[in-house]
Amino acid sequence: MLGYALLQVALDWLIYMASGRNFPKSNTNNTIDRVNYDALDKAKLAFIAASKKTLDFAQGFGFVPKEQLGASANLFSLNLKPYLKQANNDLYVSLIAEGLGTADDARPDDLSQSELKQFWHNIGIKTISALTNDAASAGLQTILISLYLPTSSPEKIFNTSFLDGFTAGLISGCQTVGCVWISGETPQLKGKIYEDKLDIAGSLFALTPPGIAPIDGSKLSAGNKIVLVASSGPHENGFTTLRALAATLPNGYRSKLPDGQEFWQAINAPSKLYTPLVQALLAANIEICSLENITGHGWLKLMRSKKNLCYHIKHTLSVPAVFSFVQEKASMSKEEMLKTFNYGAGFAIFLADDINAKQTVAIAKKLGYEAIEAGEVIQSTSNRKLVVEPFNVEITDEKFLLKKS
Repeated sequence: MLGYALLQVALDWLIYMASGRNFPKSNTNNTIDRVNYDALDKAKLAFIAASKKTLDFAQGFGFVPKEQLGASANLFSLNLKPYLKQANNDLYVSLIAEGLGTADDARPDDLSQSELKQFWHNIGIKTISALTNDAASAGLQTILISLYLPTSSPEKIFNTSFLDGFTAGLISGCQTVGCVWISGETPQLKGKIYEDKLDIAGSLFALTPPGIAPIDGSKLSAGNKIVLVASSGPHENGFTTLRALAATLPNGYRSKLPDGQEFWQAINAPSKLYTPLVQALLAANIEICSLENITGHGWLKLMRSKKNLCYHIKHTLSVPAVFSFVQEKASMSKEEMLKTFNYGAGFAIFLADDINAKQTVAIAKKLGYEAIEAGEVIQSTSNRKLVVEPFNVEITDEKFLLKKS
């Protein structure tokens, strides 16, 4: 048997050699697969240079020692004097983690360099929005942000269009909000992320201004007035639906809306940042009972409180053209749109009474936001309910499990 086995091996050898192929090279001669530190370091230097431009954006709350920037752990000196002057017994802070999702994938493959730069600029602002608008919904002022940007192929992702556009958008967003981009991480994760993809996530540190209590929704009650603040479009939510729709359109993301915009441009519009509005309202002593950032779940977020209340919307903001386009092309009902998108209303403010509601709309207008007195909160006898009168839509909380205590 051994002789037969050796003969078979010899025959296999002869057949293999006759084929003209060479044996695979030994692994010791292969190029070793390494992390591309050249591409990563180039990106890190660009990010550090951009972050330095944000160092003065939170001056009212402290500073970053410049000699520390670029270290493994960057420092921020928090100015406690205003809090001590107010004799605050408690300092309310929050650490929030958030991800952008797939908004950065929603684009055509043939964007020009200038279009790519604009696209990534707006993604930078959307990234700031995804983080800071949630903090604003508790009345918090974001002070510091940190980003997590893993890739598989940094040499493909961190190109000039990305670095120039994305960092410019981040700087602009930080300036609007009043926060510092203090740190980040850019790991290369081969085998865990598609080669042409990037994941965008981050975290923030936020706190209440001196003498201000956080807005936790505990004061929300029947009789409160609802002010809705306009969005610029989808912001960061509903992109699973939007990307699926793009795949069905004859011209994909290049499809034209009635207003002349291409689909990718409309859904890529830079998000509204609501922190400046919330902080202005708090500074003006507006009596805010609750705040909601209208993101995932769409308008269902209006009834996030666990209290059995009905949110009666009598007036709505104008609906951006992109939502009318999506509703038509995807054959979605008004109710489906409201459950999926912000549908033109990116932020909700619940006020104690009519006077505070009118003052809120006036302050919003002064700051460049579009806002309306949209409705009121009334008592519900059974469960949470949303009634949108202009759209003839009534939604209960049967399938909305989120509850804010």
